[in-house]
Amino acid sequence: MSADDRRRPLSVWLVLPTYNEAENLDRIVAQALPALEEIAERPHVLVVDDDSPDGTGRVAARLSERDPRIQVLHHGVKRGLGRAYVAGFEHALARGADRVIEMDADFSHEVADLPRLVAAADDLDLVLGSRYAPGGRILDWSALRRGVSRAGCWYARAVLQLDVRDLTGGFKCFRREVLEALDLGDVRANGYVFQIELSYRALRAGFRVGEIPIAFRDRQLGASKMTPAVALEAAWRVPLLRLRRDALAQREQTANSRSA
Repeated sequence: MSADDRRRPLSVWLVLPTYNEAENLDRIVAQALPALEEIAERPHVLVVDDDSPDGTGRVAARLSERDPRIQVLHHGVKRGLGRAYVAGFEHALARGADRVIEMDADFSHEVADLPRLVAAADDLDLVLGSRYAPGGRILDWSALRRGVSRAGCWYARAVLQLDVRDLTGGFKCFRREVLEALDLGDVRANGYVFQIELSYRALRAGFRVGEIPIAFRDRQLGASKMTPAVALEAAWRVPLLRLRRDALAQREQTANSRSA
């Protein structure tokens, strides 16, 4: 079967949130589009630049001028990861996206895994590229960083009572129906806990969520965006997600008892 035979009439949008990724952006886009072309007839890359001072926005604008499949949203002020993704999702949905992908712009995720991620969405509503599913792995991280990551996932799983191994990962493929149902304007998280909140909401809404194993590696160029403030947000927002769920369930139970 040829590559053209495998391609399907899907509109697939890859959303890349960027902050100081000028060293990586040109290469990641150049590799991502051919990977998406293997499986979708209408691939697009959307760069959402969060007011990067290193000129990432200018790189994105230049790429967009060269290729209409590449688009860019410029935030005039730094708004954070969650706001960047929400803006990107809304932009892609408004333009007819069938599948919407999250991926880091720093080569932490393997571009070659993009076709597998999209293909898995034939049977799942939300596909998580998982470092911790059987067959998944992390390269180049210290033992301390691996431990912190696993502890964060364990904490979120325990508090939210979810059977998902990698809740904090940022390599995902959504069917459009999921994003349409999640009320993106009500998403509160903005740092990496944003990833937890979206997966949690999708599961709570009854969507089919599954994991496929991926290899994750440390960035080679640029600086990590993980900060103590980002970790602190995750620590207090995860229990808040559970409390909001429990409060909603209590209100529904009260309403049902009154109508009985």
